[in-house]
Amino acid sequence: MEHQIAFFDTKPYDKFWFERVEHQGIKFKYFENKLNQDTARLAKGCSGAVAFVNDNIDTATVDELSNQGVKVLAMRCAGYNNIDFKEAYNKEIAVLRVPSYSPNAVAEYAMALLLTINRKVHKAYNRTRDYNFTLSGLTGFDLKGKTVGVIGTGRIGREFIDICRGFKMNVIAYDVYPAKDSDINYVDLETLFKESHIISLHCPLTKETHHIINNDSIAKLRQGVVIINTSRGAIIESEALLRGLKEKKIGGAGLDVYEEESNLFFEDFSQEIINDDVLSLLVSMPNVVVTSHQAFLTNEALKNIADTTVENIRAFFSDGELDNEICYQCETGEIGTDCKKRKNGRCFSGK
Repeated sequence: MEHQIAFFDTKPYDKFWFERVEHQGIKFKYFENKLNQDTARLAKGCSGAVAFVNDNIDTATVDELSNQGVKVLAMRCAGYNNIDFKEAYNKEIAVLRVPSYSPNAVAEYAMALLLTINRKVHKAYNRTRDYNFTLSGLTGFDLKGKTVGVIGTGRIGREFIDICRGFKMNVIAYDVYPAKDSDINYVDLETLFKESHIISLHCPLTKETHHIINNDSIAKLRQGVVIINTSRGAIIESEALLRGLKEKKIGGAGLDVYEEESNLFFEDFSQEIINDDVLSLLVSMPNVVVTSHQAFLTNEALKNIADTTVENIRAFFSDGELDNEICYQCETGEIGTDCKKRKNGRCFSGK
């Protein structure tokens, strides 16, 4: 039996890699539209849907997917804070994800942002294209010996820590769930804010991490700190960041994510006026680099995303165990060994 799957927010690189994965028994219907309440009807006749990090999968969207016969929602990303899980559970829609596609891809990109901000690579590139070979204003600082505070020590955070150690940096870290049996130097959040020359964010977006960088926390930071965010935009309160930059409390920022990115990132607005004053000001600052959620974008990561997403869908329709299922009943969103909803290797869909 062939299962039709509605594939939302399709980009050329998505289709390139998904078409190269053996997906016998699965037929993708590709749509460029993002998934939301209005576009969910495109899934008519489909038993599943594939979505991405900036799709709006709220109550109304879940209801419409259910009305169209969708039984499984496969996220081709690790994040899932854009989903109404309670409604998905009520509608008996299983939610799957790709928990690890290439941690090193994101970690390496975080370091690339740090190096760009510190050594002014972006400014030097623009100058030399105009045959301006002066060095004034391009001074950075040595990374060796500097203290980097890493918030979030999951797979990506630990990869970033390894990279920082290669630069002979002093690494301190904070995580609600510290990695067991590790040699990571964990400190409390207050200490991390106070001592870090650089802060890199690698935590998921939760109630606890929402706006973890805000006016109060910025007041505790070391003067001239550099902030790197390749995780989720809403971990930083954007207006507080802007204020910190204006007051020169924050010496620079490398942002691959943004709090209000969902209607902007991955699209071309080069011929339009952006109706977001905060983003416009951030982009205009010489000590800020904003990129459009591209930290994951390597060939290796895209292949792994396609492979895992297809395997997730296959497992669902073959009644197999769903290793990458998300459960809103469990504390961390992962399938827990004591989850009351677990049934035959399934958790979220074990209603």
